[in-house]
Amino acid sequence: MLNDKNDNKKVLAITSREEDFARWYTDIVIKAELADYSTVKGCIVYRPLGYAIWEMIQAAFDKMIKDTGHHNVYMPMLIPESLLQKEAEHVEGFAPEVAWVTHGGHEKLAERLCIRPTSETLFCDHYAKVIQSHRDLPKLYNQWCSVCRWEKTTRPFLRGSEFLWQEGHTAHATYDEAQTETLMILDFYEDVCRDFLAIPVIKGQKTDRERFAGAKATYTIESLMNDGKSLQSGTSHNFSDGFARAFDIKFTDKNNEIQYVYQTSWGMSTRTIGALIMVHGDDNGLVLPPKVAPTQVVIIPVASHKEGVMEQCVRLKSQLSSKFRVVLDDSDKSPGWKFAEHEMKGVPLRLELGPKDIESGQVTLVRRDNSEKCTVALDEVSSAIEKLLDKIQSDMLQRAIEHKTANTRVANTYEELAAIAEQHAGFIKAMWCGSGECELNIKNDLGVTARCIPFEQEQLGSKCIACDEAAKQLVIWGKSY
Repeated sequence: MLNDKNDNKKVLAITSREEDFARWYTDIVIKAELADYSTVKGCIVYRPLGYAIWEMIQAAFDKMIKDTGHHNVYMPMLIPESLLQKEAEHVEGFAPEVAWVTHGGHEKLAERLCIRPTSETLFCDHYAKVIQSHRDLPKLYNQWCSVCRWEKTTRPFLRGSEFLWQEGHTAHATYDEAQTETLMILDFYEDVCRDFLAIPVIKGQKTDRERFAGAKATYTIESLMNDGKSLQSGTSHNFSDGFARAFDIKFTDKNNEIQYVYQTSWGMSTRTIGALIMVHGDDNGLVLPPKVAPTQVVIIPVASHKEGVMEQCVRLKSQLSSKFRVVLDDSDKSPGWKFAEHEMKGVPLRLELGPKDIESGQVTLVRRDNSEKCTVALDEVSSAIEKLLDKIQSDMLQRAIEHKTANTRVANTYEELAAIAEQHAGFIKAMWCGSGECELNIKNDLGVTARCIPFEQEQLGSKCIACDEAAKQLVIWGKSY
């Protein structure tokens, strides 16, 4: 039998958030066995738990888009250089991050091939071939894939040379249809974050300096991490007809006139797993919302060698598995080790069962998010677990909302903006004139960027925070990942 006290220390040996947030994050990624580093800089190995969380996120969003008529497809990972060059602003925006294939075997290629940093050009090339008539529209396509961006500074899930994501690419007959699509997907992203990941977001539009290369408009959801930094958690872009003109994607409308299509593009990646860690994790490890937890309930036998304990645990697992994602930890590790190990991995609910519980006809349930314990009669355990999981999900969201609210501040003058940026982490609300020069000055002077122009506008004042010009919009400012 393993020693509980020493084993717990081994499992829980992670840096505290207060001591070093970045190190704490990395400790959880590695010790909760979400991912491991690979031999290629900036690339990670998605371990079973990390990939299973991504599958839960994937399933939630995939259902939303399929319910609204979208189809999954798959495009090649290699893009000819000539194809990438067709949209100048787009290629310029991605040029520093592009990885190139120059040889096939021992032979130099006649044309370099880009490993996709994103797939706009591939979808455009395809759409130019398959769209001829208004009857071919809309084209509502999405793909689940990996992309390659040669990042200088990387961190697992948050920024990598290769990462997993989905990228939607749609084509429409009118600008209004494309705009409706763009905003609908942004709502879906908000739904995934709020309803599944228990993460509140701010929805808004990116400034021109921050919009996606080649887009007419970029919309974003911004979430606030526990250290007060913002994380761009999903973006949706309206391309208007810019890409269509570059790639000659035309169709014959109902009046038999030739028109260019209007396009959208949208993406959400595995950085949402990073958000889960940084919004909900604690000094004991990962804390997972029940809706995306690959294991919702772990059954821990106590004194498993005693008569009837394992048999009852097996019966419980069989009973509960029809409604919940349940694991029975029947390993030979000590209960103390198991408690700490499953806490580290963020399992929302722990069910403990030992000889005394069997005698009393009850089990002990322990919440991961706040460590609260309760005893429940064996014949009521299923309904109790259902209520507890719902409560954990809603409580985690509420705590995240309270954290976002407590760390959102208002600046009415440039001096206030500077003081808040220096002394506090979090979101800062301030008015802006719309000038790119003011935006850049704030970024260079204070180290904060315009996270978004929120849809929910407030009139905090009449003047821009950085100049004497009339303010046009409220902007959310902050430091980000």
